[in-house]
Amino acid sequence: MNSNERIIIDPNILNGKPSIRGTRISVQTVLEFLSAGDSIDEVLENYPSLTREDVYACLGFASNLLDRNFVIQPS
Repeated sequence: MNSNERIIIDPNILNGKPSIRGTRISVQTVLEFLSAGDSIDEVLENYPSLTREDVYACLGFASNLLDRNFVIQPS
């Protein structure tokens, strides 16, 4: 199962935030733990319903987002 199959965006789950299929855990939550210095093993300990592949899917999802072109417009 690749990240496209593991990560879903459903307006009925977490108000449409990207989340891990079959959970109510957002991609953002996983990335915040990792960016705070937690290891993948620590994330898995805190969220036993996740797999290592789920965490990798979150990283892949974020990487794919950053592969886009962005335009900054003044507000």
